[in-house]
Amino acid sequence: MNKIKVLIVEDNTVIAMDIKNAIIKFGFGVTDMVTNETDALKSIKNDEPNIIIMDISLNAKKDGIEIIKDIHQTKYIPVIYLTGNEEDETINRALSTCPIGYLTKPFNRTELKSTIKLALCEKRQVKQYNSNQYKYLGFDYYFDMKNLILYYKNEILKLSENEAKFLNLLIIANGELVTFESIENEVWENKTVSTDAIRLLVSRLRTKLKWELIETIRAYGFKLNKNI
Repeated sequence: MNKIKVLIVEDNTVIAMDIKNAIIKFGFGVTDMVTNETDALKSIKNDEPNIIIMDISLNAKKDGIEIIKDIHQTKYIPVIYLTGNEEDETINRALSTCPIGYLTKPFNRTELKSTIKLALCEKRQVKQYNSNQYKYLGFDYYFDMKNLILYYKNEILKLSENEAKFLNLLIIANGELVTFESIENEVWENKTVSTDAIRLLVSRLRTKLKWELIETIRAYGFKLNKNI
């Protein structure tokens, strides 16, 4: 059985070493200790971890929450936040990335160990999506291209038939423009519909997704936003 690997993103060397020693004592491995997004992304590419332990208040251009959002655009890796900040605004921002845990400094080793075990459970749950059949959209959304089913993590989000067809069309376009004419032809199967009907379809779909995922190209159509 492969050893569980953890990436530590923490700009305080003493705390980072303390976390590393605790993780090793738990019987897990540490892929790296880094202090910023650039090094974190490079480390993930070189040796992908099973879990990320992320300090929120980094002395860098982006804080830990922003870095996790960037990482989750291309790859879902469970995150445990570590911070001394317990303000509601910070907590709410962190919760938007669906973390496995939110630990305050100084961290409790027993709590850290149990939180890592929860993260491992979460990681196993998303393994079913690791195939060409599923398209990761970001923000923990997955789309089953074969069966036209949208998942948020492991939960099915109910879509109408036309919503599923439209989302599939956007994914196939891979970030390129999908025109109103294409939507009419593919979703409504060449039946004549108004642009208002198409906009209503998109509006309803946006209520079920992170709304930024669908970008409006005024007067032309829509595309999947790959830059958020």
